[in-house]
Amino acid sequence: MQKVAAPVVMLQNYPMATDPIRPTDDEARSLARSLMTQAKHAAVAVVDDGAPTVSRIAFGLDPVGRPITLISDLSHHTRALRLNPTCSVLIGDPGTKGDPLTYPRLTLQATVAFIDHDVPQYAEMAAHYLRDHPKAKLYIGFGDFHFARFDVTTGYLNGGFGKAFVLSPKDLGLA
Repeated sequence: MQKVAAPVVMLQNYPMATDPIRPTDDEARSLARSLMTQAKHAAVAVVDDGAPTVSRIAFGLDPVGRPITLISDLSHHTRALRLNPTCSVLIGDPGTKGDPLTYPRLTLQATVAFIDHDVPQYAEMAAHYLRDHPKAKLYIGFGDFHFARFDVTTGYLNGGFGKAFVLSPKDLGLA
């Protein structure tokens, strides 16, 4: 049996390297969806004045399984998202033992769509969100709070050491 060479990619300003991305399979899809389902918080990266800024956010899924957060107009990242809705969301926590880089995590590249109080689906989304985030009941009705839905364009799953995958919205169950 003839051995096939690993594919190589040219990384800008770097020498040739073996492509670390594995073909997406059902195990990767399941792990990514599990990370999204279990997450109660995440980190969102936004572009502000041409530079990236990262903030911790509450995280959940809307009634049909799309990623959302409840977000205040008073926060810096909300103002940045209103100017430029392109962002990334990092989901996944390291465990309590071992190397934190061996634990799975998922980065979602997305654009944000805001759902305001006057939109008919706000009430249904709020009831659904409060099941997983009951403390949000204290502020979910405040006028400066809105839902931000992340319309995912690409997912990058690091399933642990040597387990990197690129996922489409369809792979994530979002198509």
